[in-house]
Amino acid sequence: MRTVVMPKTDSSFSCKFIFVTGGVMSGLGKGVTAASVGRLLINAGFKVTAVKIDPYINVDAGTMNPYQHGEVYVLKDGSEVDLDLGNYERFLGIDMTGSNNITTGKVYQHVIQKERTGDYLGKTVQIIPHITDDIKKKIRKVALGNDVCIVEVGGTVGDIESMPFLESLRQLSHEEDKNSVLFIHVTLVPRSKNGELKTKPTQHSVKELRSIGIQPDIIVGRSNVSLDDTVREKIALFCDVPSNAVFSNPDLDDIYQLPMLLETESLDEYVMEKLNLTKLSLKPNKRDTHWRDLVTKPKNKQINIALIGKYGLEDAYISVHEALKHAGIFHGTKVNTSWIHSETLDGGDISQLSLVDGIIIPGGFGSRGTQGKINAIQHARESNLPYLGLCLGFQLAVVEYSRNVLGLKDAHSSEIQPDTPNPVIDLLPEQHDINELGGSMRLGELETQIERNSLAHSLYGSIVCNERHRHRYEVNPDYADLLERSGLKFTGKSGHRMEILELPGHSYFFGTQFHPEFTSRPTTPSPPFIGLVDAALNQNSSLTNGRK
Repeated sequence: MRTVVMPKTDSSFSCKFIFVTGGVMSGLGKGVTAASVGRLLINAGFKVTAVKIDPYINVDAGTMNPYQHGEVYVLKDGSEVDLDLGNYERFLGIDMTGSNNITTGKVYQHVIQKERTGDYLGKTVQIIPHITDDIKKKIRKVALGNDVCIVEVGGTVGDIESMPFLESLRQLSHEEDKNSVLFIHVTLVPRSKNGELKTKPTQHSVKELRSIGIQPDIIVGRSNVSLDDTVREKIALFCDVPSNAVFSNPDLDDIYQLPMLLETESLDEYVMEKLNLTKLSLKPNKRDTHWRDLVTKPKNKQINIALIGKYGLEDAYISVHEALKHAGIFHGTKVNTSWIHSETLDGGDISQLSLVDGIIIPGGFGSRGTQGKINAIQHARESNLPYLGLCLGFQLAVVEYSRNVLGLKDAHSSEIQPDTPNPVIDLLPEQHDINELGGSMRLGELETQIERNSLAHSLYGSIVCNERHRHRYEVNPDYADLLERSGLKFTGKSGHRMEILELPGHSYFFGTQFHPEFTSRPTTPSPPFIGLVDAALNQNSSLTNGRK
């Protein structure tokens, strides 16, 4: 006898769902597309949240190599997640938790734990229904209390890892009321050598999606140019969608312009019509324009910032790049960020830094390229060049100062040099007996007490700040007094932990043990980044006047 799945009748659950899938290849920009749709719905007056599905078996992104997967992003509750969650927080202006990120590892771990404790009452545990039911429950839990929940499935349609998730979304769409679910498929539309846009990859991708029971309602074509009407009509014909349901996502200079481009194509109106939200939305002339005002704000000035790291992948530092953009928006300044491999500075040749207006050294792990970073910090300190050190950049500023001002030539971090006789950076006391790497760091949002009348106090406008952490090692308290007596000031502390350092009399020498880039938004830029851009503007002005 065939089992009939009835639509949900729980009137307390009225959230609409938008499911975003990707085709042809990964890395197309599904996350930015989904986040842009969410931004437009927020502008129209709706409460929006998002779920990012990562089909990898890792429980979280904490132990994944930035070379392979880009930045490990840290949420308020300390969850280590995929960098796409950062885009959602920046675009939607919300703080997420670990529940907003679902991985294969999380799902299977939860289901297996339930099986071990007898929750399934002796039943044979299978992908359908046990795995798929768990996925649906996790999505619905996040959706509660929101008007719209956007769910992005990582990877590409056809990947074996994503099949249980796509099946879950198919089931969920069948269980929800009509006009409560919408599928958006983001796919590559490449150009041939003669400049023609080719739709065949999109056709095959949609065919793959339809073979598992999902018909997309909207297709977004990623290309380096906008899709013309002929291409849209061809995609519509072969993929069985209306021609006005085919939208363009061309290459843009700034990803923050994408919501406005999609708004120009009326994607938001189409989505609201399909989900029966049109009558509930704010009228176009009443919608929030703050995002548009920020993104289109004139940038009449330029500065050059060197980002010194060891990972040869821009995605490894995406939050730092974006935080610089946000501070640039605040100051009406275009921030040109150049990535410099720290190993190229190991020998002491810092000529690459001669034309920059400021330096950032972000977080990282391991010894490779450490000496180059120390050399760059020394150059910034001695030449009065604005400097911002984040996590490892904060710690290495302490190492550099200990070596070159205190005269402790062998000072180092015990993480990098375990046998150093002067471990100015040392392991957290409670971490000594921990052998498991995953989730064993000091993670998440924690409060820092800020010293009054300090640079940190001026930047934050408060005697406390709440920022996100991701580290195991910290400034050794045994050396803190000696460092402060010699001129380096720790103006932010959490108990006995040093959280913020600054160097009085310097143009801008600032470091944070935490990661302020994770809380930076276009609408609320990070104070340490605002300070760096301001100092770099003054540096640029001084150099320009000097050249005259």
